This record gives sequence, structure tokens and C-alpha cells, in this order.
Amino acid sequence: MTIVLDGVGGRLGRDALELIGPGGRLLIFGWSSGRILPLSAADLYRLEITAGAAIGRRVLGRLRKLEETAPAAGRLIPLIGAPFPPAEAARAHIALETRATTGKSCSSPDQHRYSQCMAERGDGALALLRANPAFRALSISRVVSFVGDSVSLVALMLHVAGSAGAALAVSLLLLVGDFAPALVSPLTGAIGDRFNRKHVMIVCELAQGALLLLIALALPPLPLLLALVAVRSTIGQTFQPASRAAIPELVAGKDLAVANSTIGFGANGAEAVGPFIAAALFPILGVRGVLLVDATSFLLSALVLTSVRSLPPATTGDEARQPFLADARVGLGYIASVPAVRIIALTFCAVVMFNGIDDVAIVYLVKDTLVAPEWTVGLILGGVGIGLLAGYVVLARHSRLAPMTVLLLVGYAVSSVGNLLTGVAWAVAAALLLQTVRGLGLAAMDVAGNTLLQRLVPGRLLGRVFGNFYGLIGVAAAVSYVGGGLLLDATGAPVTFVVAGTGGALATIIAALTLPRALRRTGKPLGVLDSRPRLHQSPE
Repeated sequence: MTIVLDGVGGRLGRDALELIGPGGRLLIFGWSSGRILPLSAADLYRLEITAGAAIGRRVLGRLRKLEETAPAAGRLIPLIGAPFPPAEAARAHIALETRATTGKSCSSPDQHRYSQCMAERGDGALALLRANPAFRALSISRVVSFVGDSVSLVALMLHVAGSAGAALAVSLLLLVGDFAPALVSPLTGAIGDRFNRKHVMIVCELAQGALLLLIALALPPLPLLLALVAVRSTIGQTFQPASRAAIPELVAGKDLAVANSTIGFGANGAEAVGPFIAAALFPILGVRGVLLVDATSFLLSALVLTSVRSLPPATTGDEARQPFLADARVGLGYIASVPAVRIIALTFCAVVMFNGIDDVAIVYLVKDTLVAPEWTVGLILGGVGIGLLAGYVVLARHSRLAPMTVLLLVGYAVSSVGNLLTGVAWAVAAALLLQTVRGLGLAAMDVAGNTLLQRLVPGRLLGRVFGNFYGLIGVAAAVSYVGGGLLLDATGAPVTFVVAGTGGALATIIAALTLPRALRRTGKPLGVLDSRPRLHQSPE
């Protein structure tokens, strides 16, 4: 025998050594037996061979570091050839001994670790949902409560329109639901960092269900109704950052984009289906009955969340002892002080601020510019929803093919340019196509923005950062409604769309010039900029 590659060591390694003929070579690359092959100069002289080691102390040190850091960042993804259920551990050993496996085999009596192994093996949303019970529970709870929210919003709008008889009252209902929670976002985000996130989510769902039950039973006068809706929306704002901050604790780093796409698809799909459910239930159940359905959805969501494992806070001792308001200010301070996070937050909000008026502008574009039937307004808005859902479906399967930074910039550009071109659309069909494509950009923005923050921000601060991030988006949307409405009245829909798209495109250019450099300065660009699987460590 002219060469022996020894990865076993011990007695088998010694037997293989004796088979090497004069002039042969021995290469040691491991010792799976637990003992490295004992080898002396006398052995080399006696057998007339040379020997070397492919793995030494320095290489082992680098491999251990890679093992600890690369998988979580999505830089090194092991091949899972054959996961074995815990009850089939004996079969796993037989497969290993007979060399019937490919890549890494996985079996564990710990169900959570076995689920993680199964998630590593599959790609896409369905594989993640099948393999990860905790994430599956979070996803289901989101879908259930979003369906209920969408149903109850329709019921409340009809109730307020019928009882108050003024469009302003309906506008106030929407305003307190969207804008009021943004004012206290630093506080709502801090709750998710200070307490067990599982408990925060369950309590929020139960509290929202209780408030919906109270509204359903009392149907109070408009001022009290608006106050109760504001409180319920604020509680919902507490849930949202806690749930987004929980995702990195439930899924592997390489699956964050898939997880965010799954959550986005479920939430937006539920909001799309909700009005149809409301249309079917309202004639039968009335306002009270529909609101009771929503209250029940929150109860069901809370029950589903009980299957999620405990998610205790990761705050340090000093943080746990500091006043709550000081704790809340840390989130804003972190966004302001970390360039990459600051750029993501500000450019995201800038794109929202410029483009948020588009839903209103579409109404006037159809009626005044395209002179089309009013039902085409719903058609074009539906196109946005179809594009959004299609984007989530594509990203749930293929998000690892593109760096998250590129995906964010593409999302900014597509959503903004889509509005700019809608301003010069010559027909309903053109506007429908442009807005459908724009929906794809909105999905890319959402997935990439959330994933980048989850990879950049320490877990102990994620709730506060997400709370402030969503709050800033709410403020940006409110500014867009006010400023865009004034622009719409002064100039018309085409100019409004062009201005909105141009402003969003400028924000995209600013992000493209500043964000990649800021991310490189974080010291972990590969784990953040690129979510594609890598089979080896790339130079840093």
C-alpha cells in the first residue's frame, strides 16, 4: 500500500500503518476512536515511510471557532443526510457503522434539539413549520389573531359609520388604531425585553380579547370606544416587537428570512381574508357577534402560544435594576448610536413616509385621471395584495439566494419606482401591473428589514429596537397621510404618485451609498450581508 489516510487512530490506525510499503506515506486527519495514532521516528525508519498531519492544533482552533459562530450566521450549513427519530437511535448507529449515511446524521432524546435538526435539513417555510413546533405555534397564533382583527375592524367601521354618521368618526377610529400606539412604542418595546417574551405575548392576547369582549357587550359611545380601541391597539403594539424579537430564539440564524417571510405571508393573508369573512358573518351575527368572534380569536391565539417554550429575558443585572423609563430610552439610544441600525430605520421610514399615501391616491387616480369605474379601485388595491403575498411565497422558499442588504435595497427601489410609474400610467391595466409588482417590493422590504435587525441587534435589546422601529413607521405613515393628502388636494393623483416615487427612490440611493459600508463596520458583514449557505469559511 502506498498511502494511508487515517481518521480513526488507535488500534485500527496502527494496523493500517503496518500495511504501508517502503516509500509510502501516512496522512493523519483525525482520531474518531478517541486516541491519536502513536507514532515515533523509529516507526518511520523501520517502515521507510513519511508521515504528516492534515489537522493540527492551529487548524483545530480555527475549526472550533467556525463551528461556534458560522452556523448561527448562516455561513456554514451542515448537510443533514438522515435524521433519526429518538425511538430509532439504534438504527442510527447501524447506519453509521455500515457507512450508509451521507453527511451529518441526527438523533436526540431532546425533542427541541431534534426539531432543530429537522429544520436544518429542510428548506422553505413548510419544512420549517413541520420541524419547529414552537415557531409553528407562533405562526398559527399570528394568523388567528390577524383574521380576528381584520374582521372586527370592518365591524367597528360599519358601527361607527352607522351610529356617528360622519366620515370623520371613521377616520378617528383608524387614526387611534394606527397612530396612538406609535406614541408609546419605546415603552411597549421595553416590556418584551424586561419580561419573559412568551408570557408577554400570552398576556397581550388575553388582554386584547378582554377589551374586545367589553366593547362587544357595551358598544360604548364614540369617545369611550375610541379610548378602548387605542388601549387595545397599544397592547397589540406590545405584542408585535416581543414576537419579532422571539423569532431568533426559536429558529436558526440561517432560517430568519424564511421565518419572517412565513410570518408576513400569514399576517397579510389573514388581513386579506378577514373582510370576506366579515362580509359573511356580519349579516348573521351583527356588530356584537363579529366582535365576539374577534375576542375568541385572541383566546385561541393565547392557547396556541402556551406550547411555545419559555423565552426568559436576556437582560444583564444592571439593566434589570434600572428604572423602566431609562430602560425604554435605551432602545432609541441604540438606534441612534449604531450606524447600520440607524440607516435601516431612517431609510425604511423615509420610503414609508413618501409612499404611504398611495392607497388614497389610487382612488383619485382611477376616478379623475383614468376615468374608470369605481370597482377598479378595489382591483388595483387587490393587485398590491397579490404581489405582496406572492413576494412572501417566493422569499419563503428562495430568500437564501440573495444577500439581505441587496434584498432591502431592491424592495425600496421596486416599491418606490412602482409608484412613480403609476403616476404616468395610461390605463387601469398598466396601474394594476405596476402596483402588483410594487407589492413584491413591499414583501422584500419587510423580510429584509426585519431579518437585518434580528441579525444586527443583541437579543437583549431586540424588543426595544423593534418597538421603536414600528413606532417610527407609524409616525412616518401618519405624516404621509397628512402631507400626501395636502399634496393630493393641491396637485392631483399623478403628481402625488411621481413625488412619492421620487422621494422613495432618493431614500433608496442614500441607503445604497451608506448601508453596505456601515454593515462592514459592524465586524460581522458575512453573517448579515449574505444569507446564502456556504460550505466553507470565507476570508474576512
